[in-house]
Amino acid sequence: MTDNRFTPHATVATVVARDGKFLLVEEYSQGRRVLNQPAGHLEPNESLLEAAVRETLEETCWHVALTGYLGVTIINAANGICYLRHSFTAQAVEFDDSAKRDGSILNTHWLTRDEIAASATDLRHAVVLDIVDQYLENGVASLSLVRSL
Repeated sequence: MTDNRFTPHATVATVVARDGKFLLVEEYSQGRRVLNQPAGHLEPNESLLEAAVRETLEETCWHVALTGYLGVTIINAANGICYLRHSFTAQAVEFDDSAKRDGSILNTHWLTRDEIAASATDLRHAVVLDIVDQYLENGVASLSLVRSL
C-alpha cells in the first residue's frame, strides 16, 4: 500500500537586521544564482528556534540571538515541493572567524530593503522581500508563540 499523505518540508529562515541592512546569502538554486535569507531544513529532534540559529551560523558564520517570529509561509516551489517556512527575526551577536560557511553558499551580503528589491540577482522566492517588508512594518510576534514539547 502506498502512503499518499501530503508531507510538506519544514524549513526556517532568519531576518537578521543591523544598521538598516539585512543579512542575505547568495546561493545557487535550480541552476540560477539567487539571494535568500539564511534558511534551511529542520533536523530530527531539533526545535524551530534551534534550527534558525544553527542555519544562520552554518550559512553566514554569524552567531545570532532570536528576537521574534514572523510566522509561517506556505511555499509551493517550482521544484514541486511544498515548504512550510517559519521565519524569525534575530540580532547579529558575533561573527565567528573560525566557522566555515556551507559549501552551497557563494557569498553573504548586508543589503538595505531597497537594495534587495533592486538587486540584479534574483530572489530565491518572493517571500524573501515579503518578510523583510513584514519586519519593517513591525509585523513581528513574540517568540513565545513557537513552542516545543
